Amino acid sequence: MTPIVLIPARLAATRLPNKPLADIHGVPMIVHVLRRAQEADCGPVAIATDTPAIADAVRTAGGLAVMTRADHPSGSDRIQEALDQLDPDGRYDAVLNVQGDLPTIDPRAIRIALAPLETPEVALATLVTEIVRAEERTASHVVKMVGTPLGHGRHRALYFTRATAPWGEGPLYHHIGLYAWRRAALARFVALPPSMLEQREKLEQLRALEAGMRIDAMEVDVVPLGVDTPDDLERARSLLAPKER
Repeated sequence: MTPIVLIPARLAATRLPNKPLADIHGVPMIVHVLRRAQEADCGPVAIATDTPAIADAVRTAGGLAVMTRADHPSGSDRIQEALDQLDPDGRYDAVLNVQGDLPTIDPRAIRIALAPLETPEVALATLVTEIVRAEERTASHVVKMVGTPLGHGRHRALYFTRATAPWGEGPLYHHIGLYAWRRAALARFVALPPSMLEQREKLEQLRALEAGMRIDAMEVDVVPLGVDTPDDLERARSLLAPKER
C-alpha cells in the first residue's frame, strides 16, 4: 500500500492549555510527534490543524501543515479533510492517524500498525499492549480491547470497552489510540452517524465495529506516553532529555 501519515492537532485541551505548543527542550510538542512520525519512514507526514500558531510552529520546523475547519467533531473527520486537500487524486490508499500528544512514541510502533492492512478484509488496524499493572485492569480511562488472537502478536478486535473485559483468567489488553486506515474505510467511517455503543462507551472505534468493519490490532511492548496533564509533560521532558555524550 501507499500510506500517508496525518497528525490532528488543535488547542482544545483544558487540563494542559496550548498542549501541542508545550515546550519540550526548546521544541514544541507537536514537532516532536512530527519527528517520530518522520522517523517511522512510512510515507509523507502532515499536521492537520485549525490553529495558525500550530501550523506556524510546524512550518518553522520544516514540516507540512494543512489548515482544516474548526468544527470537526473528531480527529478522524479532521484527517479526512486534510487528506482530501493533500491528495484529491487518491494517490495514497492508506492513512496513519497518529495522535498529536504522543511525543515519545516509538517510530517502530507506527510502522507495525500498517501490517494488518495487508489482509484485504481488514478495514483499519490499531495497537494494543498487555496490561501488567493491576490497577489498570479496572481503570475506566484504560480502554481494553477484547479480541481473538491470530498469532504473531496480532488480534482480531471484537470489542473495545472501559470496563474490565474479558472475564476470567488470561491477559487483558490496553488499546493505544493510533490507527492505520484503508482510505475507503476512513471515508465510509466519517460519513456514518455516531453509533449507540460509541456514544455509550465514548469510544469512536465502536462505530466502525457496529458498522461491520473489521479491526485488527498489533501488540507492542509499551504504551506510549500520552501527554494530558502538567505531570505528563514533565515526564515527557525527562524521557526526551538530551543524552550526555
